[in-house]
Amino acid sequence: MRLLRVQVPDFRVLQNVDITFEKDFFPNIFPLGSQNGGGKSTLLQLIFGLLHCSYNPDRVDFLKNLLNGFQVERNERELAIIDIGYMEENVRLNFFAVRKVDTEEIESENEGFPFSAGGGKVRYIFKYSASRNEIEDYVLVSRIDNIDINQIESFLKDLAQKIFLAAPATQVFLFLATNSKKLLFREPTKKNDYYSHLKDAKSKLPGFFTYDFLAVELLTKSLRAAIAEDMREVTETGKYGNSYKELIKDLHLILGNKKINLEPDFYGVNFKLDKDGETVELYPEDLSHGELKRLSIYMWLKYYNIENAIVLMDEIEIAFHPDWQYQIISDLKEWAPSNQYILATHSYELCQALTPAHVKELEPKLLKQNPSN
Repeated sequence: MRLLRVQVPDFRVLQNVDITFEKDFFPNIFPLGSQNGGGKSTLLQLIFGLLHCSYNPDRVDFLKNLLNGFQVERNERELAIIDIGYMEENVRLNFFAVRKVDTEEIESENEGFPFSAGGGKVRYIFKYSASRNEIEDYVLVSRIDNIDINQIESFLKDLAQKIFLAAPATQVFLFLATNSKKLLFREPTKKNDYYSHLKDAKSKLPGFFTYDFLAVELLTKSLRAAIAEDMREVTETGKYGNSYKELIKDLHLILGNKKINLEPDFYGVNFKLDKDGETVELYPEDLSHGELKRLSIYMWLKYYNIENAIVLMDEIEIAFHPDWQYQIISDLKEWAPSNQYILATHSYELCQALTPAHVKELEPKLLKQNPSN
């Protein structure tokens, strides 16, 4: 599964966007740059919302939130065209909104099932309101081209499972409800704050991950799963497996001279350092934000077995030393090389780890660094 091209005529700050991601480029990693306010995060969230939420009834409310304010002045309004490489085909998804009065045939005849129209297959997605008046004036639909009608449902299911978004929790997520986002401007209470709403969204969107600090839950789950696999192997073969040992070995390679192990109760981890012939226990303040974030990204990719997927990552360079901003490209190639990565970034170091042709930009473009500085 590969994202080949995305076109967005007019959505929020995005104007006349047309970006191609070459499928034969190696590595399949594309930095996406612009100055602040250029719409990098908006573009990633739009792609994720359309591909992860459009065809799953349990997730469409998130996409409705994202479309708040997207009005249709005439008969229809194009939202985005997304080309996906799928089984040697270039499948095109054209998302557009139409006035509800113009969609009675679509809605009554299909209720979500595709039918042929205008040379493609049109699929009803949902009714939505572009404002807070609660009146669902519009309908979002998609026209699907270059795929057999009998393959559409399996394609859409595969696509929803192969699109991922990772971002810092400090980002404002457009697919949250307006009332949830407004909580950022209010003092938190025990029962109601922005981050509890964000946590709830993460539980309902399996492709969504925030990499702010150490993902302890992912670590402990992965280590427990490795032990369980070793136990299963010993019951079947009489020999204890190597899953836990191999995972610990991989984590130690990431941590350098530091070591990690599962706590005896299996619900926590500890870090240690061999120093001058002694083993010293490390405390949270002994590990840098960058180390913990790098470890969390690795565990996210491994725990969810993210392979052959489209991985959208926003501001991956935050908390990384410039050397690690450069290094993260090699890390992604090593950790999960079958994926396509699109990295919204401000980092010149990250961009310099790839060829100039890999780097995609939105207006206003990044200012070029002065080589003499």
